[in-house]
Amino acid sequence: MFSSNLSNLSEGVDKAFIIILSISFFFLIGLTAVLIYFIFRYRESKNPVASQIHGNNTLEIIWTVIPLVLVLAMFYFGWIGWKPMESTPPDDAIHIKTTARMWRWLFRYEDGRQSDTLVIPAGKPIALDMNALDVIHSIYIPAFRMKKDIVPGTPRTAWFIANSPGTYDLFCTEYCGLEHSTMITTVIVLTQDEYDNWYVDNTSVSADVAEETSSSASIGKQIVQQLGCNACHSADGTKIVGPSYLGLYSRKELVVIDGEEQEITVDDDYLRRSIIEPNIEIVEGYNKGLMLSYKDQVTDEEINLIIEYIKSVR
Repeated sequence: MFSSNLSNLSEGVDKAFIIILSISFFFLIGLTAVLIYFIFRYRESKNPVASQIHGNNTLEIIWTVIPLVLVLAMFYFGWIGWKPMESTPPDDAIHIKTTARMWRWLFRYEDGRQSDTLVIPAGKPIALDMNALDVIHSIYIPAFRMKKDIVPGTPRTAWFIANSPGTYDLFCTEYCGLEHSTMITTVIVLTQDEYDNWYVDNTSVSADVAEETSSSASIGKQIVQQLGCNACHSADGTKIVGPSYLGLYSRKELVVIDGEEQEITVDDDYLRRSIIEPNIEIVEGYNKGLMLSYKDQVTDEEINLIIEYIKSVR
């Protein structure tokens, strides 16, 4: 029934769940059985004249004390399962900066590299230092029984230890807008040796290294996919939250600036401003405030690569 012991949180959460579910089923079945018995035992043909039943102090005490003990027991096991989630991460934990925004996850490692997939070693404490840039999100890794809300402006940390190598789902469980259901990624748990090799080899993309293996437009496309831009902008002309990349470069657009309409030509400068200050010039037909600034999220070099990609979408 359960994939237990996949993390240090699994046992406590599973135990609390099984105990609460067992108590619930016991009373569901028991009360239903008693109800059916009473229907037949005290039907009119068996008991034609209703009789008055006076209070019974012993019975009152029993049905007060027993539920109280059961509720306290459920609370205790729930608290035991919850307490490790709120404890301080161990000193040797690997800290990964986790950023949530509509509608993507971004994980930054201690050496500065970043990924939209969470890659971690098995058996090592992992501390996710989390922040939301727009609305409330909630990180959830079902296999690890780990869930925590992420509130804008309120840094939070969640930590866990993954026990078994494998690939597991990670998604947002707080409705965060139009593409909430697409805010899903994976957790890849590696052995320590595999993780060490990945950590050494998984260097961040730089223009001079990447040019040896791919074009600037292809690298820009990879960056766009990593940043989750495709959740709001299509490459085939489909209208989503923001303008499509298809045929965008060099096209004349009607934009609203300080409440006034102006016609502009989409060029490098316009695209750069749209990435850094997306709410200054709003293309007519689209809403202000849906895109947040990517300032400090992307480098000038990455912006140039993104522009090269947009130029190529024809």
